[in-house]
Amino acid sequence: MIGSEFYAGCVTPGLQACGVDKLFLEIHDASFPALYEEDTGRGTPYAEGTAHFVAQLARLGFNGIQLGPQGLTTPDNPSPYNGTLFSRNPLSLALSPLQREGLLTKDDIESLLAGRPPVRDRVHYAFAYAAQKRAIDIAYRRFDTNRSAYPELERQLNEFQRTHAHWLEPDALYSVLFELHGQQSWHRWKTATGAPHPDRDLFNPAVGTEADRADRRARLLDDHQEAIGRYTFGQLLLHRQHHRLRERCKRLGAKLYADLQIGLADQDVWAYQGLMMPNYRLGAPPSRTNPRGQPWGFAVLDPGQYRTADGSPGPVLEFVRRRLKKIYSEYDGVRVDHPHGWVCPWVYRSDREDPFLAVQQGARLFSSPNLPQHPDLWAFSYVEEHQLNTAGALHADHWVEYLTPEQVDAYAQLFSCLVSPDGISNHRHDLVCEVLSTLPLPLRRVLDKFGLGRFRVLQKADPHNPTHVYRSDRAEPADWIMLGNHDTPPIWQLAAQWVRDGSARDRAEDLGNRLVPANTDRERWVTAHAGHPGALVHALFADLLISRARSIMVFFADLLGLEEQYNSPGTVQDANWSLRVPADYERAYLLRLGDDRALNIPYALSIALRAPGFDLVTPQILALLDREAQYLRDQGHNLAHPVTLDSSQRH
Repeated sequence: MIGSEFYAGCVTPGLQACGVDKLFLEIHDASFPALYEEDTGRGTPYAEGTAHFVAQLARLGFNGIQLGPQGLTTPDNPSPYNGTLFSRNPLSLALSPLQREGLLTKDDIESLLAGRPPVRDRVHYAFAYAAQKRAIDIAYRRFDTNRSAYPELERQLNEFQRTHAHWLEPDALYSVLFELHGQQSWHRWKTATGAPHPDRDLFNPAVGTEADRADRRARLLDDHQEAIGRYTFGQLLLHRQHHRLRERCKRLGAKLYADLQIGLADQDVWAYQGLMMPNYRLGAPPSRTNPRGQPWGFAVLDPGQYRTADGSPGPVLEFVRRRLKKIYSEYDGVRVDHPHGWVCPWVYRSDREDPFLAVQQGARLFSSPNLPQHPDLWAFSYVEEHQLNTAGALHADHWVEYLTPEQVDAYAQLFSCLVSPDGISNHRHDLVCEVLSTLPLPLRRVLDKFGLGRFRVLQKADPHNPTHVYRSDRAEPADWIMLGNHDTPPIWQLAAQWVRDGSARDRAEDLGNRLVPANTDRERWVTAHAGHPGALVHALFADLLISRARSIMVFFADLLGLEEQYNSPGTVQDANWSLRVPADYERAYLLRLGDDRALNIPYALSIALRAPGFDLVTPQILALLDREAQYLRDQGHNLAHPVTLDSSQRH
């Protein structure tokens, strides 16, 4: 067990004294740990081994888990940000609950896991993909050949099909056709003569009549009943396991947040072709982080179909509401990936040969009146030329200089669905908006409209620039603040690098100005923290704690002291998306705590609550935090250097 019996008694009041309402762990499905006998080579939040991990998080003081996108991914692309909008990823299906239900046997699982790669702190995507496909095949066959043995499961399956028919039918059909066409994207489906295959247009209103398309779909559904049934059954199992996870988290007092990715998967574009804007794709403009821009290639929802002629919600808004209604029924809150795409998306021509040149020459969809290179965007602009700063770059935050309240409402059309999917209810859902370095005026005004904050990523803060956007002392109560996230280097890697290259001193001096009272030996404090990565990381976390932001996010690698980066944006490599919580995470975490190489929350709280402005914190709380921080270190030391008793001591 991590920590002593006094842990909660000092950490909980310590977080409250710092004004922290939410302390969330960010972790994607693939990174969760699993017991050896259920480990498919990829993590899942639904496995037996995960239950203990989630309980430990609650014990450490976390009251929420931020998951990554949970949509189905393709065999050759593990990025969760390319997953489906409605279907869940079969790679997250836990095997042990299926054994308890009699859908898999112990021998089945042993056979499925035979040949599993031995390394367990990495995702083995190809192996897991094949194993989970076989697992669903076996479970469905056992169910389908003896349905009378599973009456409750059959009832749930029938209800699930009725409730989710609007997305189950196209998603199941795509899974069948994907296999029939050689596991290729629908863009490449061809007939024997090389012509585009009719299957590409099963849901395309621009080709043929709806009666013909419906007839073709009905024949495919009839011809492939078993495969369609198997797909639906797998989705039911996943949705049931997700419901159980949410109930488990609720009992622990922890919320479960979704990650609402901005991109659409291939099969979603195939199923909703009629809602997409022709000739344009969504990307990210040039920035300090990516000077070339990022041509993501994602489809863009057609703004001409947001509303009907009479102003009522059009097919695009109805599609968005269906998506959000489902996600809000399954989570307690939502992280909005790239909210710019919901308000002022950066779009670029899809018919240009060089995608990087195209994205660099792109424009804001709703902020581009009279741009000669983008005449197709003129009709969708919410602003006029006199509102633009044409002396700056098109992607600059102040390209739009001012907005009327009516224009803000226009920019907020899609985003309003995030706040209230039905457009009627006054209930406000919890939203986390991933706004990093860029914040265009339309997005800022929409966030202000709904009282939402942005991200402050401390590892990116410039210690020499008091106005830098990522600094802790610029944070507002509505912001989320963090050491790093899934796209940044782990803080332990950076801290070691800062100590080596000498830049740690500048950071320590900047931190000391906020964390160390003026009447103490600040120079000694700075020197100590500039020369020790562990001390510097805990000072940085203390800086998070004393900021005005009331919500904190911790990436799992930063909690556990891991030094390998989870994902390197803009690159395609096997290492991306593959880092996992170590199988022996509890022991590994304690060992690192022994010499301050993992996040010791009582230690950071002790630093924070000694900062200027916390004079009312009782000495008893500080003493308890110090004792608990040392207790955690001692646990690590005892694991690293176990005491061996001689024969006289044993008695």
